[in-house]
Amino acid sequence: MDLNEVSERSVAIRVAYHALEREYHGSEWSIEEDALAFLTDASLAGRLTMSHEGRWPSDSEDKLPAKIGECVWWLAVLADRMGLDFSDCVTKFLEDTEQALK
Repeated sequence: MDLNEVSERSVAIRVAYHALEREYHGSEWSIEEDALAFLTDASLAGRLTMSHEGRWPSDSEDKLPAKIGECVWWLAVLADRMGLDFSDCVTKFLEDTEQALK
């Protein structure tokens, strides 16, 4: 799957979640709330990684692949909400980092 498809599918899922937020809470989450949710999931990915490596006790290690996927999903959503092209963000980072390491 390419990054443009990741972005498109991520945005569509986020639209559905926004509908649920309006239904249950009367408003959509802000960009800041989305960023905090991403940070929470990134932290959970860290704990699950520690568990995977035998450094943290957990019975949820099997959730690591989904949590990593969710973190990518959040990044695509955050890029979109801030008017950035997710694929361009990743491409630019990789190109700049590769150039810096030469």
